[in-house]
Amino acid sequence: MPEVANKPVYLVDAYSDPVVIRIEGRACFQNSACLRDFIAELLRQGKSRFVVDFQNCASMDSTFLGVIAGAALELKKSATPGSLVLARVGQRNLELIRNLGLHRLLIVDAGDKPLCFDQCNTPLQVANHTELENARMVLEAHEHLVSADEANRAKFQDVLAFLKNRVEQK
Repeated sequence: MPEVANKPVYLVDAYSDPVVIRIEGRACFQNSACLRDFIAELLRQGKSRFVVDFQNCASMDSTFLGVIAGAALELKKSATPGSLVLARVGQRNLELIRNLGLHRLLIVDAGDKPLCFDQCNTPLQVANHTELENARMVLEAHEHLVSADEANRAKFQDVLAFLKNRVEQK
């Protein structure tokens, strides 16, 4: 376990196939930018298979789920067939994923199958972003959720309106 045990963190193995991302703690808007950047960079490098391990995920918010949706949408647009698997999500997280329609974009494994993530131990570093950069990232994540399922527009209409206004003001 890395030194940042009390902080939410993503542990990764960028060299495995599939690329493994393990959530340790809370997956939220405060730490989703580094995950978005990590996945985007690996997609640019031609990686197309990802597994996200939720076993130690304490909770997640809509921004994190929007980042996951964005990654799944990018994989669908890619010329190289790829996959995004959410593993060991647990019942509560499974309900959130299904409620937002993400199960139609990616593969969800809700079971407790024995999986080995021994090499998944490199923490992603959470960079400091400006308020505007954070607002853009949160807006983009929620737009991905609407792209994943149009029914999400009504769920997030206030958030979208607020963030669009915030981004346009800056």
